[in-house]
Amino acid sequence: MSSTTLADEIRKRLGDLSPAERKVARVLLAGYPAAVFETVATIADRASVSAPTVLRCASRLGFKGFPDLQAALRAELDARTASPITLYEHSEAHRHGTRDQAGDTADPRLGADLSVVQQAVSQTFDEVAPHEFDDAVQLLSDPRRRIHVVGGRFTHLLAHYLGLHLTQFRDQVQFLPDRDVERTSFLTQLARRDVTVLFDYRRYEADKTVIAELARERGGKVIVFTDPWLSPAAAHADVVFTTQVTSGSPYDSLTPALALVESLVAAVLERVGEKGHERMKLSEGVARRTGLI
Repeated sequence: MSSTTLADEIRKRLGDLSPAERKVARVLLAGYPAAVFETVATIADRASVSAPTVLRCASRLGFKGFPDLQAALRAELDARTASPITLYEHSEAHRHGTRDQAGDTADPRLGADLSVVQQAVSQTFDEVAPHEFDDAVQLLSDPRRRIHVVGGRFTHLLAHYLGLHLTQFRDQVQFLPDRDVERTSFLTQLARRDVTVLFDYRRYEADKTVIAELARERGGKVIVFTDPWLSPAAAHADVVFTTQVTSGSPYDSLTPALALVESLVAAVLERVGEKGHERMKLSEGVARRTGLI
């Protein structure tokens, strides 16, 4: 299942469009995704072009016609909200088809899965914008800022993994509490010097978007880790990391995200420098003294 969105494809092909067709593309992007489902006449009116220009734009974007373009978006939205059971049914159908074609012979499962994971990790790192990575490192290494980490159903594992590493070499790292009263108090205290790191992958959780909104309203910074279809929380982020989720199972893979988190931790520790080293030695001394290690 492709993780490239229709919006990505439109942006890539903007340079191939005529000025009039580019107006159509900008209307589609400005109101994406809802604008794609408007009638050809409505889109033409908004772009101040003729209906045939809208149809030519769809063709220039690689579709047989405007209905095909809309069908591509429907498929994308289905993927965006796909559940494990949907992915399971899709992968089973694909697997049976592969076995039928191969006459019950197939590549070893481990080798096939390794290839998928390697490609997903490689693509994730290729797509990280260096300036965004550096912005995140700067925010997370600033000792004047408090760091809050927030995860979801499965991604709370990534949030804690990141947070536990950061706590070893810097102060003021907090995890979103589980209980309602404590969580409310936590969110009420969000402030201008805070950095909130959110993990939100399909199927997206509405409270993550609200948390991102609250953080921005208080003047804080927001870093969002999400999949290629983008959590709604990404609209409120200062830094967005999109990581591939392709896997050989019905479940989205978090391996690329974990790899990126580890790279981020290494870069933050390097930026913190000797103070981080001293904090690590102090923490270990306390842990030994109290019998924790």
